[in-house]
Amino acid sequence: MTLALIDYGAGNLHSVENALRTAGCTDLIVTADADTVAKADRIVLPGVGAYGACAAALRAVPGMIDALDRRVRTEGTPFLGICVGMQLMADAGEEMGTHAGLGWIHGRVRHLEPATMEAKVPHMGWNDVVPNGVHPLIEPGEAYFLHSFAFDGSDVIATTDHAGAVTAAIGRDTMVGVQFHPEKSQRYGLALLERFLAWAP
Repeated sequence: MTLALIDYGAGNLHSVENALRTAGCTDLIVTADADTVAKADRIVLPGVGAYGACAAALRAVPGMIDALDRRVRTEGTPFLGICVGMQLMADAGEEMGTHAGLGWIHGRVRHLEPATMEAKVPHMGWNDVVPNGVHPLIEPGEAYFLHSFAFDGSDVIATTDHAGAVTAAIGRDTMVGVQFHPEKSQRYGLALLERFLAWAP
């Protein structure tokens, strides 16, 4: 089972790679090559930083958007987006202007607007992950978050509370995205990655 961890200059690759290997992934390729992604059995898209910069960096990789669309949406390859990698699954992001996303899951990524002043932005630290229903990857627990923007749209499969409900995970078919960082979420994060590696949707 080959797992492609996409390197487009916008992810915490070393930590994510280490976490995936700790979770049991033995055939992992860190790659910026669209042909490699097009042949992978599983795909992970990390991401940290500004939405627009990440979207532009991903689009700048020759053939990558087409490879992702074909492999994930047409061929049903299991996909995990992490943090901004999750946000890029949306139609668009509104950080420093409006920027087009992959358009896989209907919704937009908007600035967090907590209901109380005590809830700081960015939302940083450990918080509960509360599933909206049963999903093979997402279980209740505590995960590590660090973000100022959040997904607002359809196919939300888990939330967290930051002076109001905030999207913690989205998913449909063979694709899942998590706003939190599994690679920083200790046992909870490793268990999620283990489930992703074993997932056969």
